[in-house]
Amino acid sequence: MTADTGVLERLAVLGAGSWGTTFAKVLADAGRDVTLWARRESVATAIRDTRRNPDYLPGVDLPENLHGTSDFDEALADVDAVVLAVPSQALRENLRVFRDSLPPVVPVVSLAKGVEIGTGLRMSEIIARVGQVDPDRIVVLTGPNLAAEIALERPTASVLACTDHDRARAVQEACATPYFRPFTVTDVIGAEIAGTGKNIIALACGIADGLGLGLNASASLITRGLNEMTRLGVELGATPATFAGLAGLGDLVATCWSPLSRNRTLGGRLAAGIGLDAALEAAGGQVAEGVVSCRSVRDLAVRHQVDMPITEAVYQVCYRHLPPGRLMGFLMDQPHSPE
Repeated sequence: MTADTGVLERLAVLGAGSWGTTFAKVLADAGRDVTLWARRESVATAIRDTRRNPDYLPGVDLPENLHGTSDFDEALADVDAVVLAVPSQALRENLRVFRDSLPPVVPVVSLAKGVEIGTGLRMSEIIARVGQVDPDRIVVLTGPNLAAEIALERPTASVLACTDHDRARAVQEACATPYFRPFTVTDVIGAEIAGTGKNIIALACGIADGLGLGLNASASLITRGLNEMTRLGVELGATPATFAGLAGLGDLVATCWSPLSRNRTLGGRLAAGIGLDAALEAAGGQVAEGVVSCRSVRDLAVRHQVDMPITEAVYQVCYRHLPPGRLMGFLMDQPHSPE
């Protein structure tokens, strides 16, 4: 990265799951030199030898300027920015390994969406505290980002949130492609709460769809879900407008309606009555963050005395044995109130 222009030329993506691999491809398609770190050598070898990641992104060819490795030091050598692409609830554990090797000064981009169970910390807060990274260096990527569509170069817009707008703009320049259009905001809190809450609402929509309750039910869940996400975000210091944009409404619509959404799909399995453990097993190891987030966000809402009935209903289904068929009844029986 040159000191005068802030151009990011070499980037490391830590985590070779579907979204990490997809964003590494985006960066490479934007003309950057990208190293994708995989925990397993077999994944790194496949990327190097076949230009594919068959475990997480089958059928998608990866650019020549995207390099796979399982060597952590190799991945981080002389990079201008680091992208963290590990699951939210594993972020703390991974940062304990990563933090001493993370280069100073450069932007750290977070792809994780969630709130940590127990602490109630957002992902950027964990990066700052555990990774010992200045908050002004942390850039949060969120928005309607279904990895399978982006990997096929179908167009999308996204949001990069950072309290230092110049850093957000540097990352924006590094990842902009004809099919991936990033915008910038400074509201990190709003971006992260929106990115977490939408997974919970998608679970509820998946349950409603699996029960055949119709489009009115789904539209009601999306709209009221946006309302409760916004209430929590504002209580925590977010800007309401963030929730009306790509980080909020955009991501919410994509996650709640797309058959590619892991959380919506899991909700459909729950509606079939197979139980949470069986539904998770059927996901084949793919993470549906809403299952965890409904616990951590519920705790956050209780702590801040914010009413979040849809989050509560999903929590009751996942952890308190509320039959999925009673989810909508649980919500319809809530006390009457103004919108």
